[in-house]
Amino acid sequence: MLRRLIYTRNELAPAIARLVLGLVMLPHGLQKLFGMFGGPGWNGTIGFLTGGMHVPYPFAVLAILAESLGAVALILGFLGRVGAFGVAVNMLVATFMVHASNGFFMNWGGTQKGEGFEYHLLAIALAVIVMIAGSGAASVDLALSRRGPGRSS
Repeated sequence: MLRRLIYTRNELAPAIARLVLGLVMLPHGLQKLFGMFGGPGWNGTIGFLTGGMHVPYPFAVLAILAESLGAVALILGFLGRVGAFGVAVNMLVATFMVHASNGFFMNWGGTQKGEGFEYHLLAIALAVIVMIAGSGAASVDLALSRRGPGRSS
């Protein structure tokens, strides 16, 4: 099972998808986890998700971890499919719980009541690429895929 999760080929396209997704998601995760970049931090995010959004505590924790640890996993290419799945689920939930009612476009002009879901669709698409193709080139998953029974180390 683990072998199927980490298996990947030395391909550039999934590597680009996972790196871009990881690098874009990491600051969002750091906002929620540590309060960096003007974010609310762990307690603020948990309070917002459980109190304001009525998300059960375990799911709130998973959302924070998907955006932070999932982003790190994507950047390293270690269990990239798992990290991508976490980000994709997070983006799907955010789309339907918050952003779908604001329309497609982001709030570039500050005239909408909130942000649309175009960003979320792009993140989901990148995550799907990684879930299908794996972590690709320059990844821990690739190094692990090359090892094992019948393979040279």
